[in-house]
Amino acid sequence: SGATVATAGPGGALLSYALIGLMVYFLMTSLGEMAAYMPVSSSFCTYGSRFVEDGFGFALGWNYWYNWAVTIAAELVAAQLVMSFWFPEVPGIYWSAIFLGIMFGLNVISARGFGESEFWFALIKVVTVVI
Repeated sequence: SGATVATAGPGGALLSYALIGLMVYFLMTSLGEMAAYMPVSSSFCTYGSRFVEDGFGFALGWNYWYNWAVTIAAELVAAQLVMSFWFPEVPGIYWSAIFLGIMFGLNVISARGFGESEFWFALIKVVTVVI
């Protein structure tokens, strides 16, 4: 982001993104190895319970839930701020409610419908960048 470049400079920002990307790569590789070694029907929190302790798996599950609860709220606020730039006369709560309804709708449809919507949203992003 702009704040990262302003703080660390372009080289520092590139280095920090590369370092975090490498850490994420190693984390996801190890999660893939655990999933191949011990496939489970539940979430990845099961690995925390099995390989560390039950309390760790429990805390991991609640932290994951909290992470997405906060992320969805932040995304709704960001969408409301973007739409308020173009439509300042419409109250922000309406935009938040509309986008919450869209998120809910996308999560209750079938996997095929979700994949189709992801395809069209990605196409809109690519066309927007090209234009």
